[in-house]
Amino acid sequence: MSLRVAKGGEADSFAQQKLNNDICEIKKSAKYSRSKIFPEICSMTIPEISIPITEIPLEKNIKLFIKREDLIHPEISGNKFWKLYYNINQYLEQQPEHPFIVTFGGAFSNHIAAVSALGKEQGIKTLGIIRGEELDDRWRKNPTLIYAHRNGMNFRFVTRGDYRNKESLTQSLQKEFPNALIIPEGGTNYQAVKGVQYMLNEGTKSFDYLCTAVGTGGTVAGLSKFAEEHQQVLGFKAVNDPTLDDEVFRLSGRKNYKLFEAHDGSYGKITDENIRFINNFSEYYGIQLDPVYTGKMMRLIFRLIKEDFFPENTSILAFHTGGLQGISGANRMLEEQDRPLIRLIKS
Repeated sequence: MSLRVAKGGEADSFAQQKLNNDICEIKKSAKYSRSKIFPEICSMTIPEISIPITEIPLEKNIKLFIKREDLIHPEISGNKFWKLYYNINQYLEQQPEHPFIVTFGGAFSNHIAAVSALGKEQGIKTLGIIRGEELDDRWRKNPTLIYAHRNGMNFRFVTRGDYRNKESLTQSLQKEFPNALIIPEGGTNYQAVKGVQYMLNEGTKSFDYLCTAVGTGGTVAGLSKFAEEHQQVLGFKAVNDPTLDDEVFRLSGRKNYKLFEAHDGSYGKITDENIRFINNFSEYYGIQLDPVYTGKMMRLIFRLIKEDFFPENTSILAFHTGGLQGISGANRMLEEQDRPLIRLIKS
């Protein structure tokens, strides 16, 4: 089945970034000592690429599109790029003598993978606080943590109880590393919400519904905060967290969103139904989904369309927020359980 790429999906031009881009290119190509000529590390810059908005053909009188934020960067994929954008740049504006990033995540965290890739790209040391001290002896069998380690990230494994007490843990880390940038789990804070605005542009203004998967709430809060007045934001929760609604409103300040339970009972749970949907979706539409976030979001969107949740003649835009790095770890677990695997699209 053929797909149509909307002409209105091109990324906006950000002229104010051109000087920063040019300076960074000079730095990267210079043969002089960075410490003498360019003492500061390059800030993150807005990629000058077009992000396609692709139509998913439907039999109903409803238009469904998917915006491929997963293509924004080969390693810092999807919403992670935008959630890190202001966090990193505001930190680097302070010109720390020895930049250092500390952040949090689980065994298959997209955020951990993205921060490690950013650290490698920018030459910044990174430390991942990983949930589950039992992983200390097993992380070399985990594809995500192997990838992060190869990018130069060091790990500190903590008990699940200590991990839940993030406020105390963060305070302790701030005392230990007073000059470090400490980024919350999933990258969610006000800076992340501000960065998510760049997922919206001229090509997204006409849609009636904006849809995203929800983990820690930063992306759906950013879409809510910067959406057009006529737009409704739909968030598809990948985690069974009853506090998310209040958190999204705290970050967004608007009530133009609705959250759906899409986690299949718990975070990271992969059902055979979801595997079938992901494999059928990639076969029919040629777009790879992940089993924790985008696969569950798109499956529920299709169900809502079937149940006539959306009025006729409306247009829906779903954001592909990346997360594809987690498929290898998911398939390893599925193989051990003698269950069907997620088929990967051959590039």
